[in-house]
Formats: sequence, C-alpha cells, structure tokens
Amino acid sequence: MTILEQITNYKMQEVSERKELVPVKLLEKSIYYNSPTVSLKDYINRADKSGIIAEFKRRSPSKGFINEYANPEKVSIGYMQAGASALSVLTDEKFFGGSNKDLSIVRKFNYCPILRKDFIIDEYQIIEAKSIGADAILLIAAILSPAQLIEYDKFAHSLGLEVLFEVHDNEDLRKIELGNKIIGVNNRNLKTFETNIQTSIALSEMIPSDCLKVSESGIDSVESIIELKKFGFKGFLIGETFMKTSNPENTCKEFILKMKKVSRNKIN
Repeated sequence: MTILEQITNYKMQEVSERKELVPVKLLEKSIYYNSPTVSLKDYINRADKSGIIAEFKRRSPSKGFINEYANPEKVSIGYMQAGASALSVLTDEKFFGGSNKDLSIVRKFNYCPILRKDFIIDEYQIIEAKSIGADAILLIAAILSPAQLIEYDKFAHSLGLEVLFEVHDNEDLRKIELGNKIIGVNNRNLKTFETNIQTSIALSEMIPSDCLKVSESGIDSVESIIELKKFGFKGFLIGETFMKTSNPENTCKEFILKMKKVSRNKIN
C-alpha cells in the first residue's frame, strides 16, 4: 500500500468520526462560515505580490518532523510581510502534524487568501474548511473520481471557496473538466514521494491558457521559479524550503528579496 493510499484510508475513518463529534449544524455556526472569502486567483495574479503560496507545515510522512514547534501566528504574519501572495496550511494531524486550529490561528492574524491543504474525500471537509476560515481548498485528482471533482468543485464555489486542483501526471489532468481553473502540478509523486520540478514543465503544455498554473513542492531556488515562469506558471507553493529553517518567515523574506533583485537585473 502506498503512502497516499494509507492517508486516504485513514482519512475516510477520520471524517466518519468527525461527522459524529462535530455535526454540520455546529460547523455552520462558526464566525467564519458566513464571512466573505478572499480570492486566491486574484492574489496570485497581483503584480505587487510574488506569486508564492507560503506553506505552514510541521512534518511530512517521508521526512518526519520538519519544524515541530513552529508558531503559526508568527510564521504566517512573517510570510505575508515578506510579500507572499497567499498562505497554505496543512490541517492533517496524523501524517503532517497539522490541525484545524493552526488554520484558524492563521486566519485570525491575516487577511490574505488561505488554502486549506488536506486530503478531501467528503463534502463534510469542504464545510469544515469554510468554518475554520479557509478561502480555498485542495482537491487531489489522484484520490477522487471525475464525478467527485465536479461535485466538490461546485459545492466549494457554492460556499464561496475557490479550488486548487492538484495533479501529478496526464492521467490526473484528464479527470478534470479544464477551463478557467486553478491547476496545481505537484512535483512530488504522492506514491513514492520523489520530487522533480520537471513534472511541472512536462505538464505545462497540456494545461489550457485560461487556467492559472501553480507549481507545488520541490521549489528550493529562485532559479527554479525563473525556469517555471517560462512555462506559464504564476503560482509557486513552497513549504519545506522555508519550514526546515529555524526562522521560516525570514527565509521566505530573503527568498522573495532575491526574486525581486533577479527580476530587476533582468529588466535592466
């Protein structure tokens, strides 16, 4: 059984238990449930931002704890002050050490778009995402059917949430009704956890021009971003590169400053 299959199987059990413990009616009473959301797409496209979706991530199944005691308030505020376009928060507890509380803390201190990064396999989790303050959700094509992708996309938008569709190969891409979507190419193979940004480059031509292209994982240098931009990518989800350092927010700041410097030099 692959790590992805283990996570998905556990998630089904976890969601079933959550439904009993926290019914939908209770989620709908959250202060965030009827609050307006912020557009992830708009912020990634903003000229005054970096295009970086900076991620708050405590651990990973393949590497264990990356930054176990990181403070979501401090890190997320620092990310935004550094010029990140948006934030991503891992809310899976068992495999990634995250929590819904982490995202709600980040929401409390930031007005930018927040992506809930989790393994969504049920509409309940989409309602949950809205209730904890998310603006967008991740739908992983590898674990959902084409019918589920359509259904969950429509349901998310009915709640005012945007959707980042995650793909890793052409098979994933074929599952999605392409057209004016946010498509994230995960450079990490969720079955083997090997990472290569060539995955984004290889899939770039298969993604329609009216889609917003986001490259995810394995981006550890400004040079990688410059290369990805050549293939139409505007969003760059970065987690471990920042989180594995003692001050993720400072690492993010230095990274973005270097991006700006390289951009200025190219113009001049």
